[in-house]
Amino acid sequence: MSLLSVALAALWLYCIGLGVALRQLLRPRRAAAPAGNCENEGQEAVRKIKEETLNEKVEFIHCDLASMKSIQQFVQQFGVKNCPLHVLVNNAGVMLVPERKTEDGFEEHFGVNYLGHFLLTNLLLDMLKQSGTHSLNARVISVSSAVHYVGELHLNDLQSRYSYSPHGAYAQSKLALVLFTYRLQHLLTAEGSSVTANVVDPGVVDTDLYRHVFWAVRMVKWITSWLFFKTAEEGASTSIYAAVSPELEGVGGTYLYNEQRTKSVDVSYDEELQRKLWTESCKMVGISDISRCL
Repeated sequence: MSLLSVALAALWLYCIGLGVALRQLLRPRRAAAPAGNCENEGQEAVRKIKEETLNEKVEFIHCDLASMKSIQQFVQQFGVKNCPLHVLVNNAGVMLVPERKTEDGFEEHFGVNYLGHFLLTNLLLDMLKQSGTHSLNARVISVSSAVHYVGELHLNDLQSRYSYSPHGAYAQSKLALVLFTYRLQHLLTAEGSSVTANVVDPGVVDTDLYRHVFWAVRMVKWITSWLFFKTAEEGASTSIYAAVSPELEGVGGTYLYNEQRTKSVDVSYDEELQRKLWTESCKMVGISDISRCL
């Protein structure tokens, strides 16, 4: 990848982020809600949920999306509980991290943002199918981003080994999530499963994902986030809509932004590209390709 390509990828990413932030100015704002992705914060969230809802049937199970072993252990722990699984929200993510790998040797953006969710969803698929019914489908929601519009999927270099750009790698991982969602829905429909899969764009949200961006951008975010950025609660609204809205009962294979069905980038509808990515992903995480049976 040339320096010009790297610079253009970064420019496009920031331009899209600015455009989304400006559009968000027109939306009403609500108070922020606490969020976290570590065990201590997870346990604290459980405590607050129990306190606010008086529901004791709330539990936290740790799962590190950067570790295939952790994902498999989580699935085993969850399976032992013999609980139904009606909704799976794939929301873990990293953004613009320096070049580094997960413990399994995957480029971190691709490994955490995409492959971790790909493996988790596939390992939980049987539970989702058993939980869904014709009148009340189980749902898979994957959180992508507007940056997928400038993403390029490099099937011959998904790990960005030849030339690394954090902006390009991040955008590719978010495009992969859209392709994955559409392919998953195609397979679920072919099977006649009572499970739907949709992908959402949360918008520009005020979270700590921005800690790896250029210092000047962090400064601008610090000054303007109250005006341009969504709160964590607002950022979660479209995922919640996708998870529980009656309007989406039985509806899959859609890209949602601000609780509206929106067109994703043209290349995301390329069924051959969806198929190739799915097959390659199965090889990378070491699972059988269910699509070969259909």
